[in-house]
Amino acid sequence: MCQTYNGWLFLLTTHYTWLCIYIYRTIHLLTELALLPSMAKVYPQTPSSSSSSPSSSSSSTYISSKQECFTIWMKSLVYNSHGCTTYNSNGEIVYRVDNYDKKCSSQVYLMDILGNVLFAIQRKKLSIFGCWDGYKWDFSKKQRWFRATRNRNTLHVDLGFDKKGYKIIGGKLGFKIVNLDQDGALVAEVKRKQTTTGIDLGSDVFMLTIEPNIDQSLIMAIIMVHGLIHRQL
Repeated sequence: MCQTYNGWLFLLTTHYTWLCIYIYRTIHLLTELALLPSMAKVYPQTPSSSSSSPSSSSSSTYISSKQECFTIWMKSLVYNSHGCTTYNSNGEIVYRVDNYDKKCSSQVYLMDILGNVLFAIQRKKLSIFGCWDGYKWDFSKKQRWFRATRNRNTLHVDLGFDKKGYKIIGGKLGFKIVNLDQDGALVAEVKRKQTTTGIDLGSDVFMLTIEPNIDQSLIMAIIMVHGLIHRQL
């Protein structure tokens, strides 16, 4: 009788486990389907299938001779994960950050659509106001490309090479990045994205405008530091 009881218990446990797996997968699928309209709302245009992969080009891929606009969505495409997704003016995903279950992690990676790491951002320990180092990845090696230091409400980006660097002016929902080596010339601007009728798409959707001849991947890395400071990703 004891063996019969154990047999039934085993069958019930097995069926219950498979039922839980089925329910989880169903919820997962429904959540992803529910996310699709939100993605279309953030960027309604249809992505082009003829675009080339950023990883197959040189670093010049991220520098344009004209002003470029991007849409930044402070959400990861990975299910139930923190991060950021960036679209270009054609509606194509060009940058992504996936923090998974960690928000405001001490180390994040800026990647292209294929998952190739462009920048690694690490927060320095034992810093009073906050300090982040940005490492540019080049195949198997990485080198520090900038250091962002927060002092009260100011964020200064040191680019090295005896340069004054960049400075971020503004707050959580909108700011400008200016070049201190060019008398405060505008480098990039981030502001809330609106519909054609002037309605905000939400506190996590932004329009990014980058001026010509600027390394766009560097600007995105700096914006990621700003997002970490304000707990947006």
